[in-house]
Amino acid sequence: MLEIKDLRVNLEDENKEILKGVDLTVEAGKVHAIMGPNGSGKSTLSYVLSGKEGYEVIDGTVTLNDNDILEMEPEERASAGLFLAFQYPVEIPGVGNMTFLRTAVNAQRKARGEQEISATDFLKQVRERAKSLQIDSEMLKRPVNVGFSGGEKKRNEILQMAMLEPKMCILDETDSGLDVDAMKLVAEGVNSLRGAGRGFLVITHYQRLLNHIKPDVVHIMANGRIVKTGGPELALEVENNGYSEILSEVA
Repeated sequence: MLEIKDLRVNLEDENKEILKGVDLTVEAGKVHAIMGPNGSGKSTLSYVLSGKEGYEVIDGTVTLNDNDILEMEPEERASAGLFLAFQYPVEIPGVGNMTFLRTAVNAQRKARGEQEISATDFLKQVRERAKSLQIDSEMLKRPVNVGFSGGEKKRNEILQMAMLEPKMCILDETDSGLDVDAMKLVAEGVNSLRGAGRGFLVITHYQRLLNHIKPDVVHIMANGRIVKTGGPELALEVENNGYSEILSEVA
């Protein structure tokens, strides 16, 4: 579903190479997790995949369902089925949550040549999905993320993902700043979206999130590359021993 080959990326302002040849394939129906020490390039990878400005791709390819996404604008990548849940979701004052969600859903449907969702169907869907994430009607009426707690912002991100139904979901340190209960809710929301037609790339520092979102594959990233790949036991190894042993092994 998502195929990354020899991706090399510079930070434009500093002309500094951050990604130094990333190779990664995420299959449909699978959950891949990326772990690694600070500064290893994990978040940069998520930003480059989503099309954030400030990064220059100097080599390599990225395809989503065989389509080259590096040539696409961010909104085109979204319409093609890419979704990024931010580590720090932004506030959008003056834009109601419901308005934002319906506009986003219909914009993507229109870009794919599909009919817009009716107000009645949209309302039914959003209420059902919000209920499972313990998002009440007052939260839906408020401006996007304005005055939300950290947990509410993350649940709101998962609600957006549930409504947009992307093909490839990238979660950039979604567990950051969450207490145990909020993390369980977010994980349950993610797990409810797992399926044969959807892939996940979960970027995290900690095993605790992976206790709830069980990955099929775990990658260790260091110095701009993926240096080791394994099963869920690899995350437990990091939890117990840290990164130093693995980094020494692959040096």
